[in-house]
Amino acid sequence: MNNAFQLTQERRFYMIGKELLDSINSGKAAELFASLYGKDETDSAVQRYRRLVENFPGETHPGTPGRLRVFSVPGRTELGGNHTDHNRGKVLAGSIQLDAAAVAAPRPDNMVFFRSTGHPDVSVDLTDLSMRENEKGNTEALIRGIASEFTARGTPVKGFTANAANAVLTGSGLSSSAAIEILIAKIFDNLYCGGKRSALELAKIGQKAENVFFGKPCGLMDQTACASGGAVAIDFKDLQNPLVKRIDFDPAAAGFALCVVNTKGSHADLTPDYAAIPAEMKGVASVFGKNVLRELDEKTLIGEIGGVRKAHGDRAILRALHFFNENRRVDSMLSALEKMNSAVNKNEALGAFLGLVNESGDSSWQLLQNIYSPKNPGEQGVGLALALTKYFFAENKFSLCATRVHGGGFAGTIQTYLPSESLGSYRQLMEGIFGEGTLTVLRIRSQGAVELDFQG
Repeated sequence: MNNAFQLTQERRFYMIGKELLDSINSGKAAELFASLYGKDETDSAVQRYRRLVENFPGETHPGTPGRLRVFSVPGRTELGGNHTDHNRGKVLAGSIQLDAAAVAAPRPDNMVFFRSTGHPDVSVDLTDLSMRENEKGNTEALIRGIASEFTARGTPVKGFTANAANAVLTGSGLSSSAAIEILIAKIFDNLYCGGKRSALELAKIGQKAENVFFGKPCGLMDQTACASGGAVAIDFKDLQNPLVKRIDFDPAAAGFALCVVNTKGSHADLTPDYAAIPAEMKGVASVFGKNVLRELDEKTLIGEIGGVRKAHGDRAILRALHFFNENRRVDSMLSALEKMNSAVNKNEALGAFLGLVNESGDSSWQLLQNIYSPKNPGEQGVGLALALTKYFFAENKFSLCATRVHGGGFAGTIQTYLPSESLGSYRQLMEGIFGEGTLTVLRIRSQGAVELDFQG
């Protein structure tokens, strides 16, 4: 690119970017940012989006876009249904304020140029949408796979240029990768499909790309929660058409802090531990000629428990019992949230919900047994965090509070609900043990995957 042309390009992008920067500084933008991130985070959101515009890779873009468009996709937190989705069970999850955001512009060619803060730039030629072995595990695979799935569903897509930043914490079970998948899918959808795809369809597109092109056999929970917004109850009985019910949920409005604590345990060599959970559950189901536990009746299992013990051992049965109990719990948790939104005595409904959260945590500890790896019993950070949290609850005589393992388990994070005024002392306790910055406060945001309009 010669210097004169580069200066012209930079000037064009300066003018287009200035228009967006002016919008980001507007009162309308402040309202949007408050709804996405909370009022206390509006100033930092303005600065974050300004950086996305100012660092937009205009030098890589052919011609000049009509305007720059802005997208946001939340991460998610698991609220209930620990290790149930892989046996076609039920889960409850919620979108959070930590998100993947991007400024993007359509291109007239078939190239995608994707820049993400902290990661190498990515270029993908969409002329060839076939899966490539050498791209597995990389962002290129997700972009190509999502474009391929849009095309397969009747919407051929072209390229785009994007500058993104992912604030979803990695290693905390908050689905940073699913947020990026849905972000890419949302950009394609809004640029070339008029934004007509539903949250569930975007989730399926992201999952297909991750399964086939990226090479990771994930379920559908993460993508669905990231795309949907609010709290979502998902029933995976029919994998092709899962039932998704969305409901508003705002612990902060009830005076409670929802947070996760990263115990910073090593995830090395945990793959066999994770894989054993669905394998053992399916092993129990196979005794009765079923593929997954969702196809099995709990009473049938209890009636033939002797034979199952001989075939698969006691732990597999305990994990199966967790599955059945957790499925029922998700229904009860959803019912409690619905009552919270309608009942006069909201604290009673909240108390019922938090009681179920505690039951879920106890079941994961006692039946599912995903609190520590049996290969390394000396490292039990998750169990220690849970025990100390329960101690903190008792010392403060809380009547409304809850804690549970968050996500896959064995190492990683716990999830805690407690009165907001006690957050500072709880943070001091947890970070004094697991390190500064290990506690993250979450808020459930009502918006899922969205394009932000600061002028509407």
